[in-house]
Amino acid sequence: MKLIVGLGNPGPDYAGTRHNVGYDVMDVLASRWVISLATEKFHGWFGTGKIHGERVALLKPTTFMNRSGRAVLAAGRFYKLDLAELLVISDDLALPLERLRMRPAGSAGGHKGLQDIVDRLGTDAWCRLRIGIGEPVGTPTDYVLGRFDPEAQAMMQQARHHAADAVECWVQHGPDLTMTRFNGDPPPPS
Repeated sequence: MKLIVGLGNPGPDYAGTRHNVGYDVMDVLASRWVISLATEKFHGWFGTGKIHGERVALLKPTTFMNRSGRAVLAAGRFYKLDLAELLVISDDLALPLERLRMRPAGSAGGHKGLQDIVDRLGTDAWCRLRIGIGEPVGTPTDYVLGRFDPEAQAMMQQARHHAADAVECWVQHGPDLTMTRFNGDPPPPS
């Protein structure tokens, strides 16, 4: 079983914000693979299914971003998860808009949701897929809780699907091939 966690903040006030791109990628995956995220479990919206024949659990924590580790820890303990089977998807201010970066381990880089997961798991040795939301205009908090303008929204729609492709690659082939294929510049618009 692989656990894929998309970070975001619950509720309509946060829907469509830059900080919720992890949630958005989960919605793409759930739609593609017909996995319902309607069950409330592990402090989040949860569902299981298969991606390319591999058993997966999808989780969108409802604990708010800076307490995301609570949900990850609960699901990980229940499934007795090896950390190599965990992938967390989040936004990233340090990456240009729509750029992806997968890493098999590493610091939280100032992201409070990732930091809470590191703190609760006691290690940073798990995969993360970061999606660039561009450099902040104004305060970082206001920026991540803001919405994309129409042009950026169109770019991010493609980025969400590209990120879902990266998750599928990770499920099938692991982080090394996924990093080779997906880290770097996004593909040209389709």
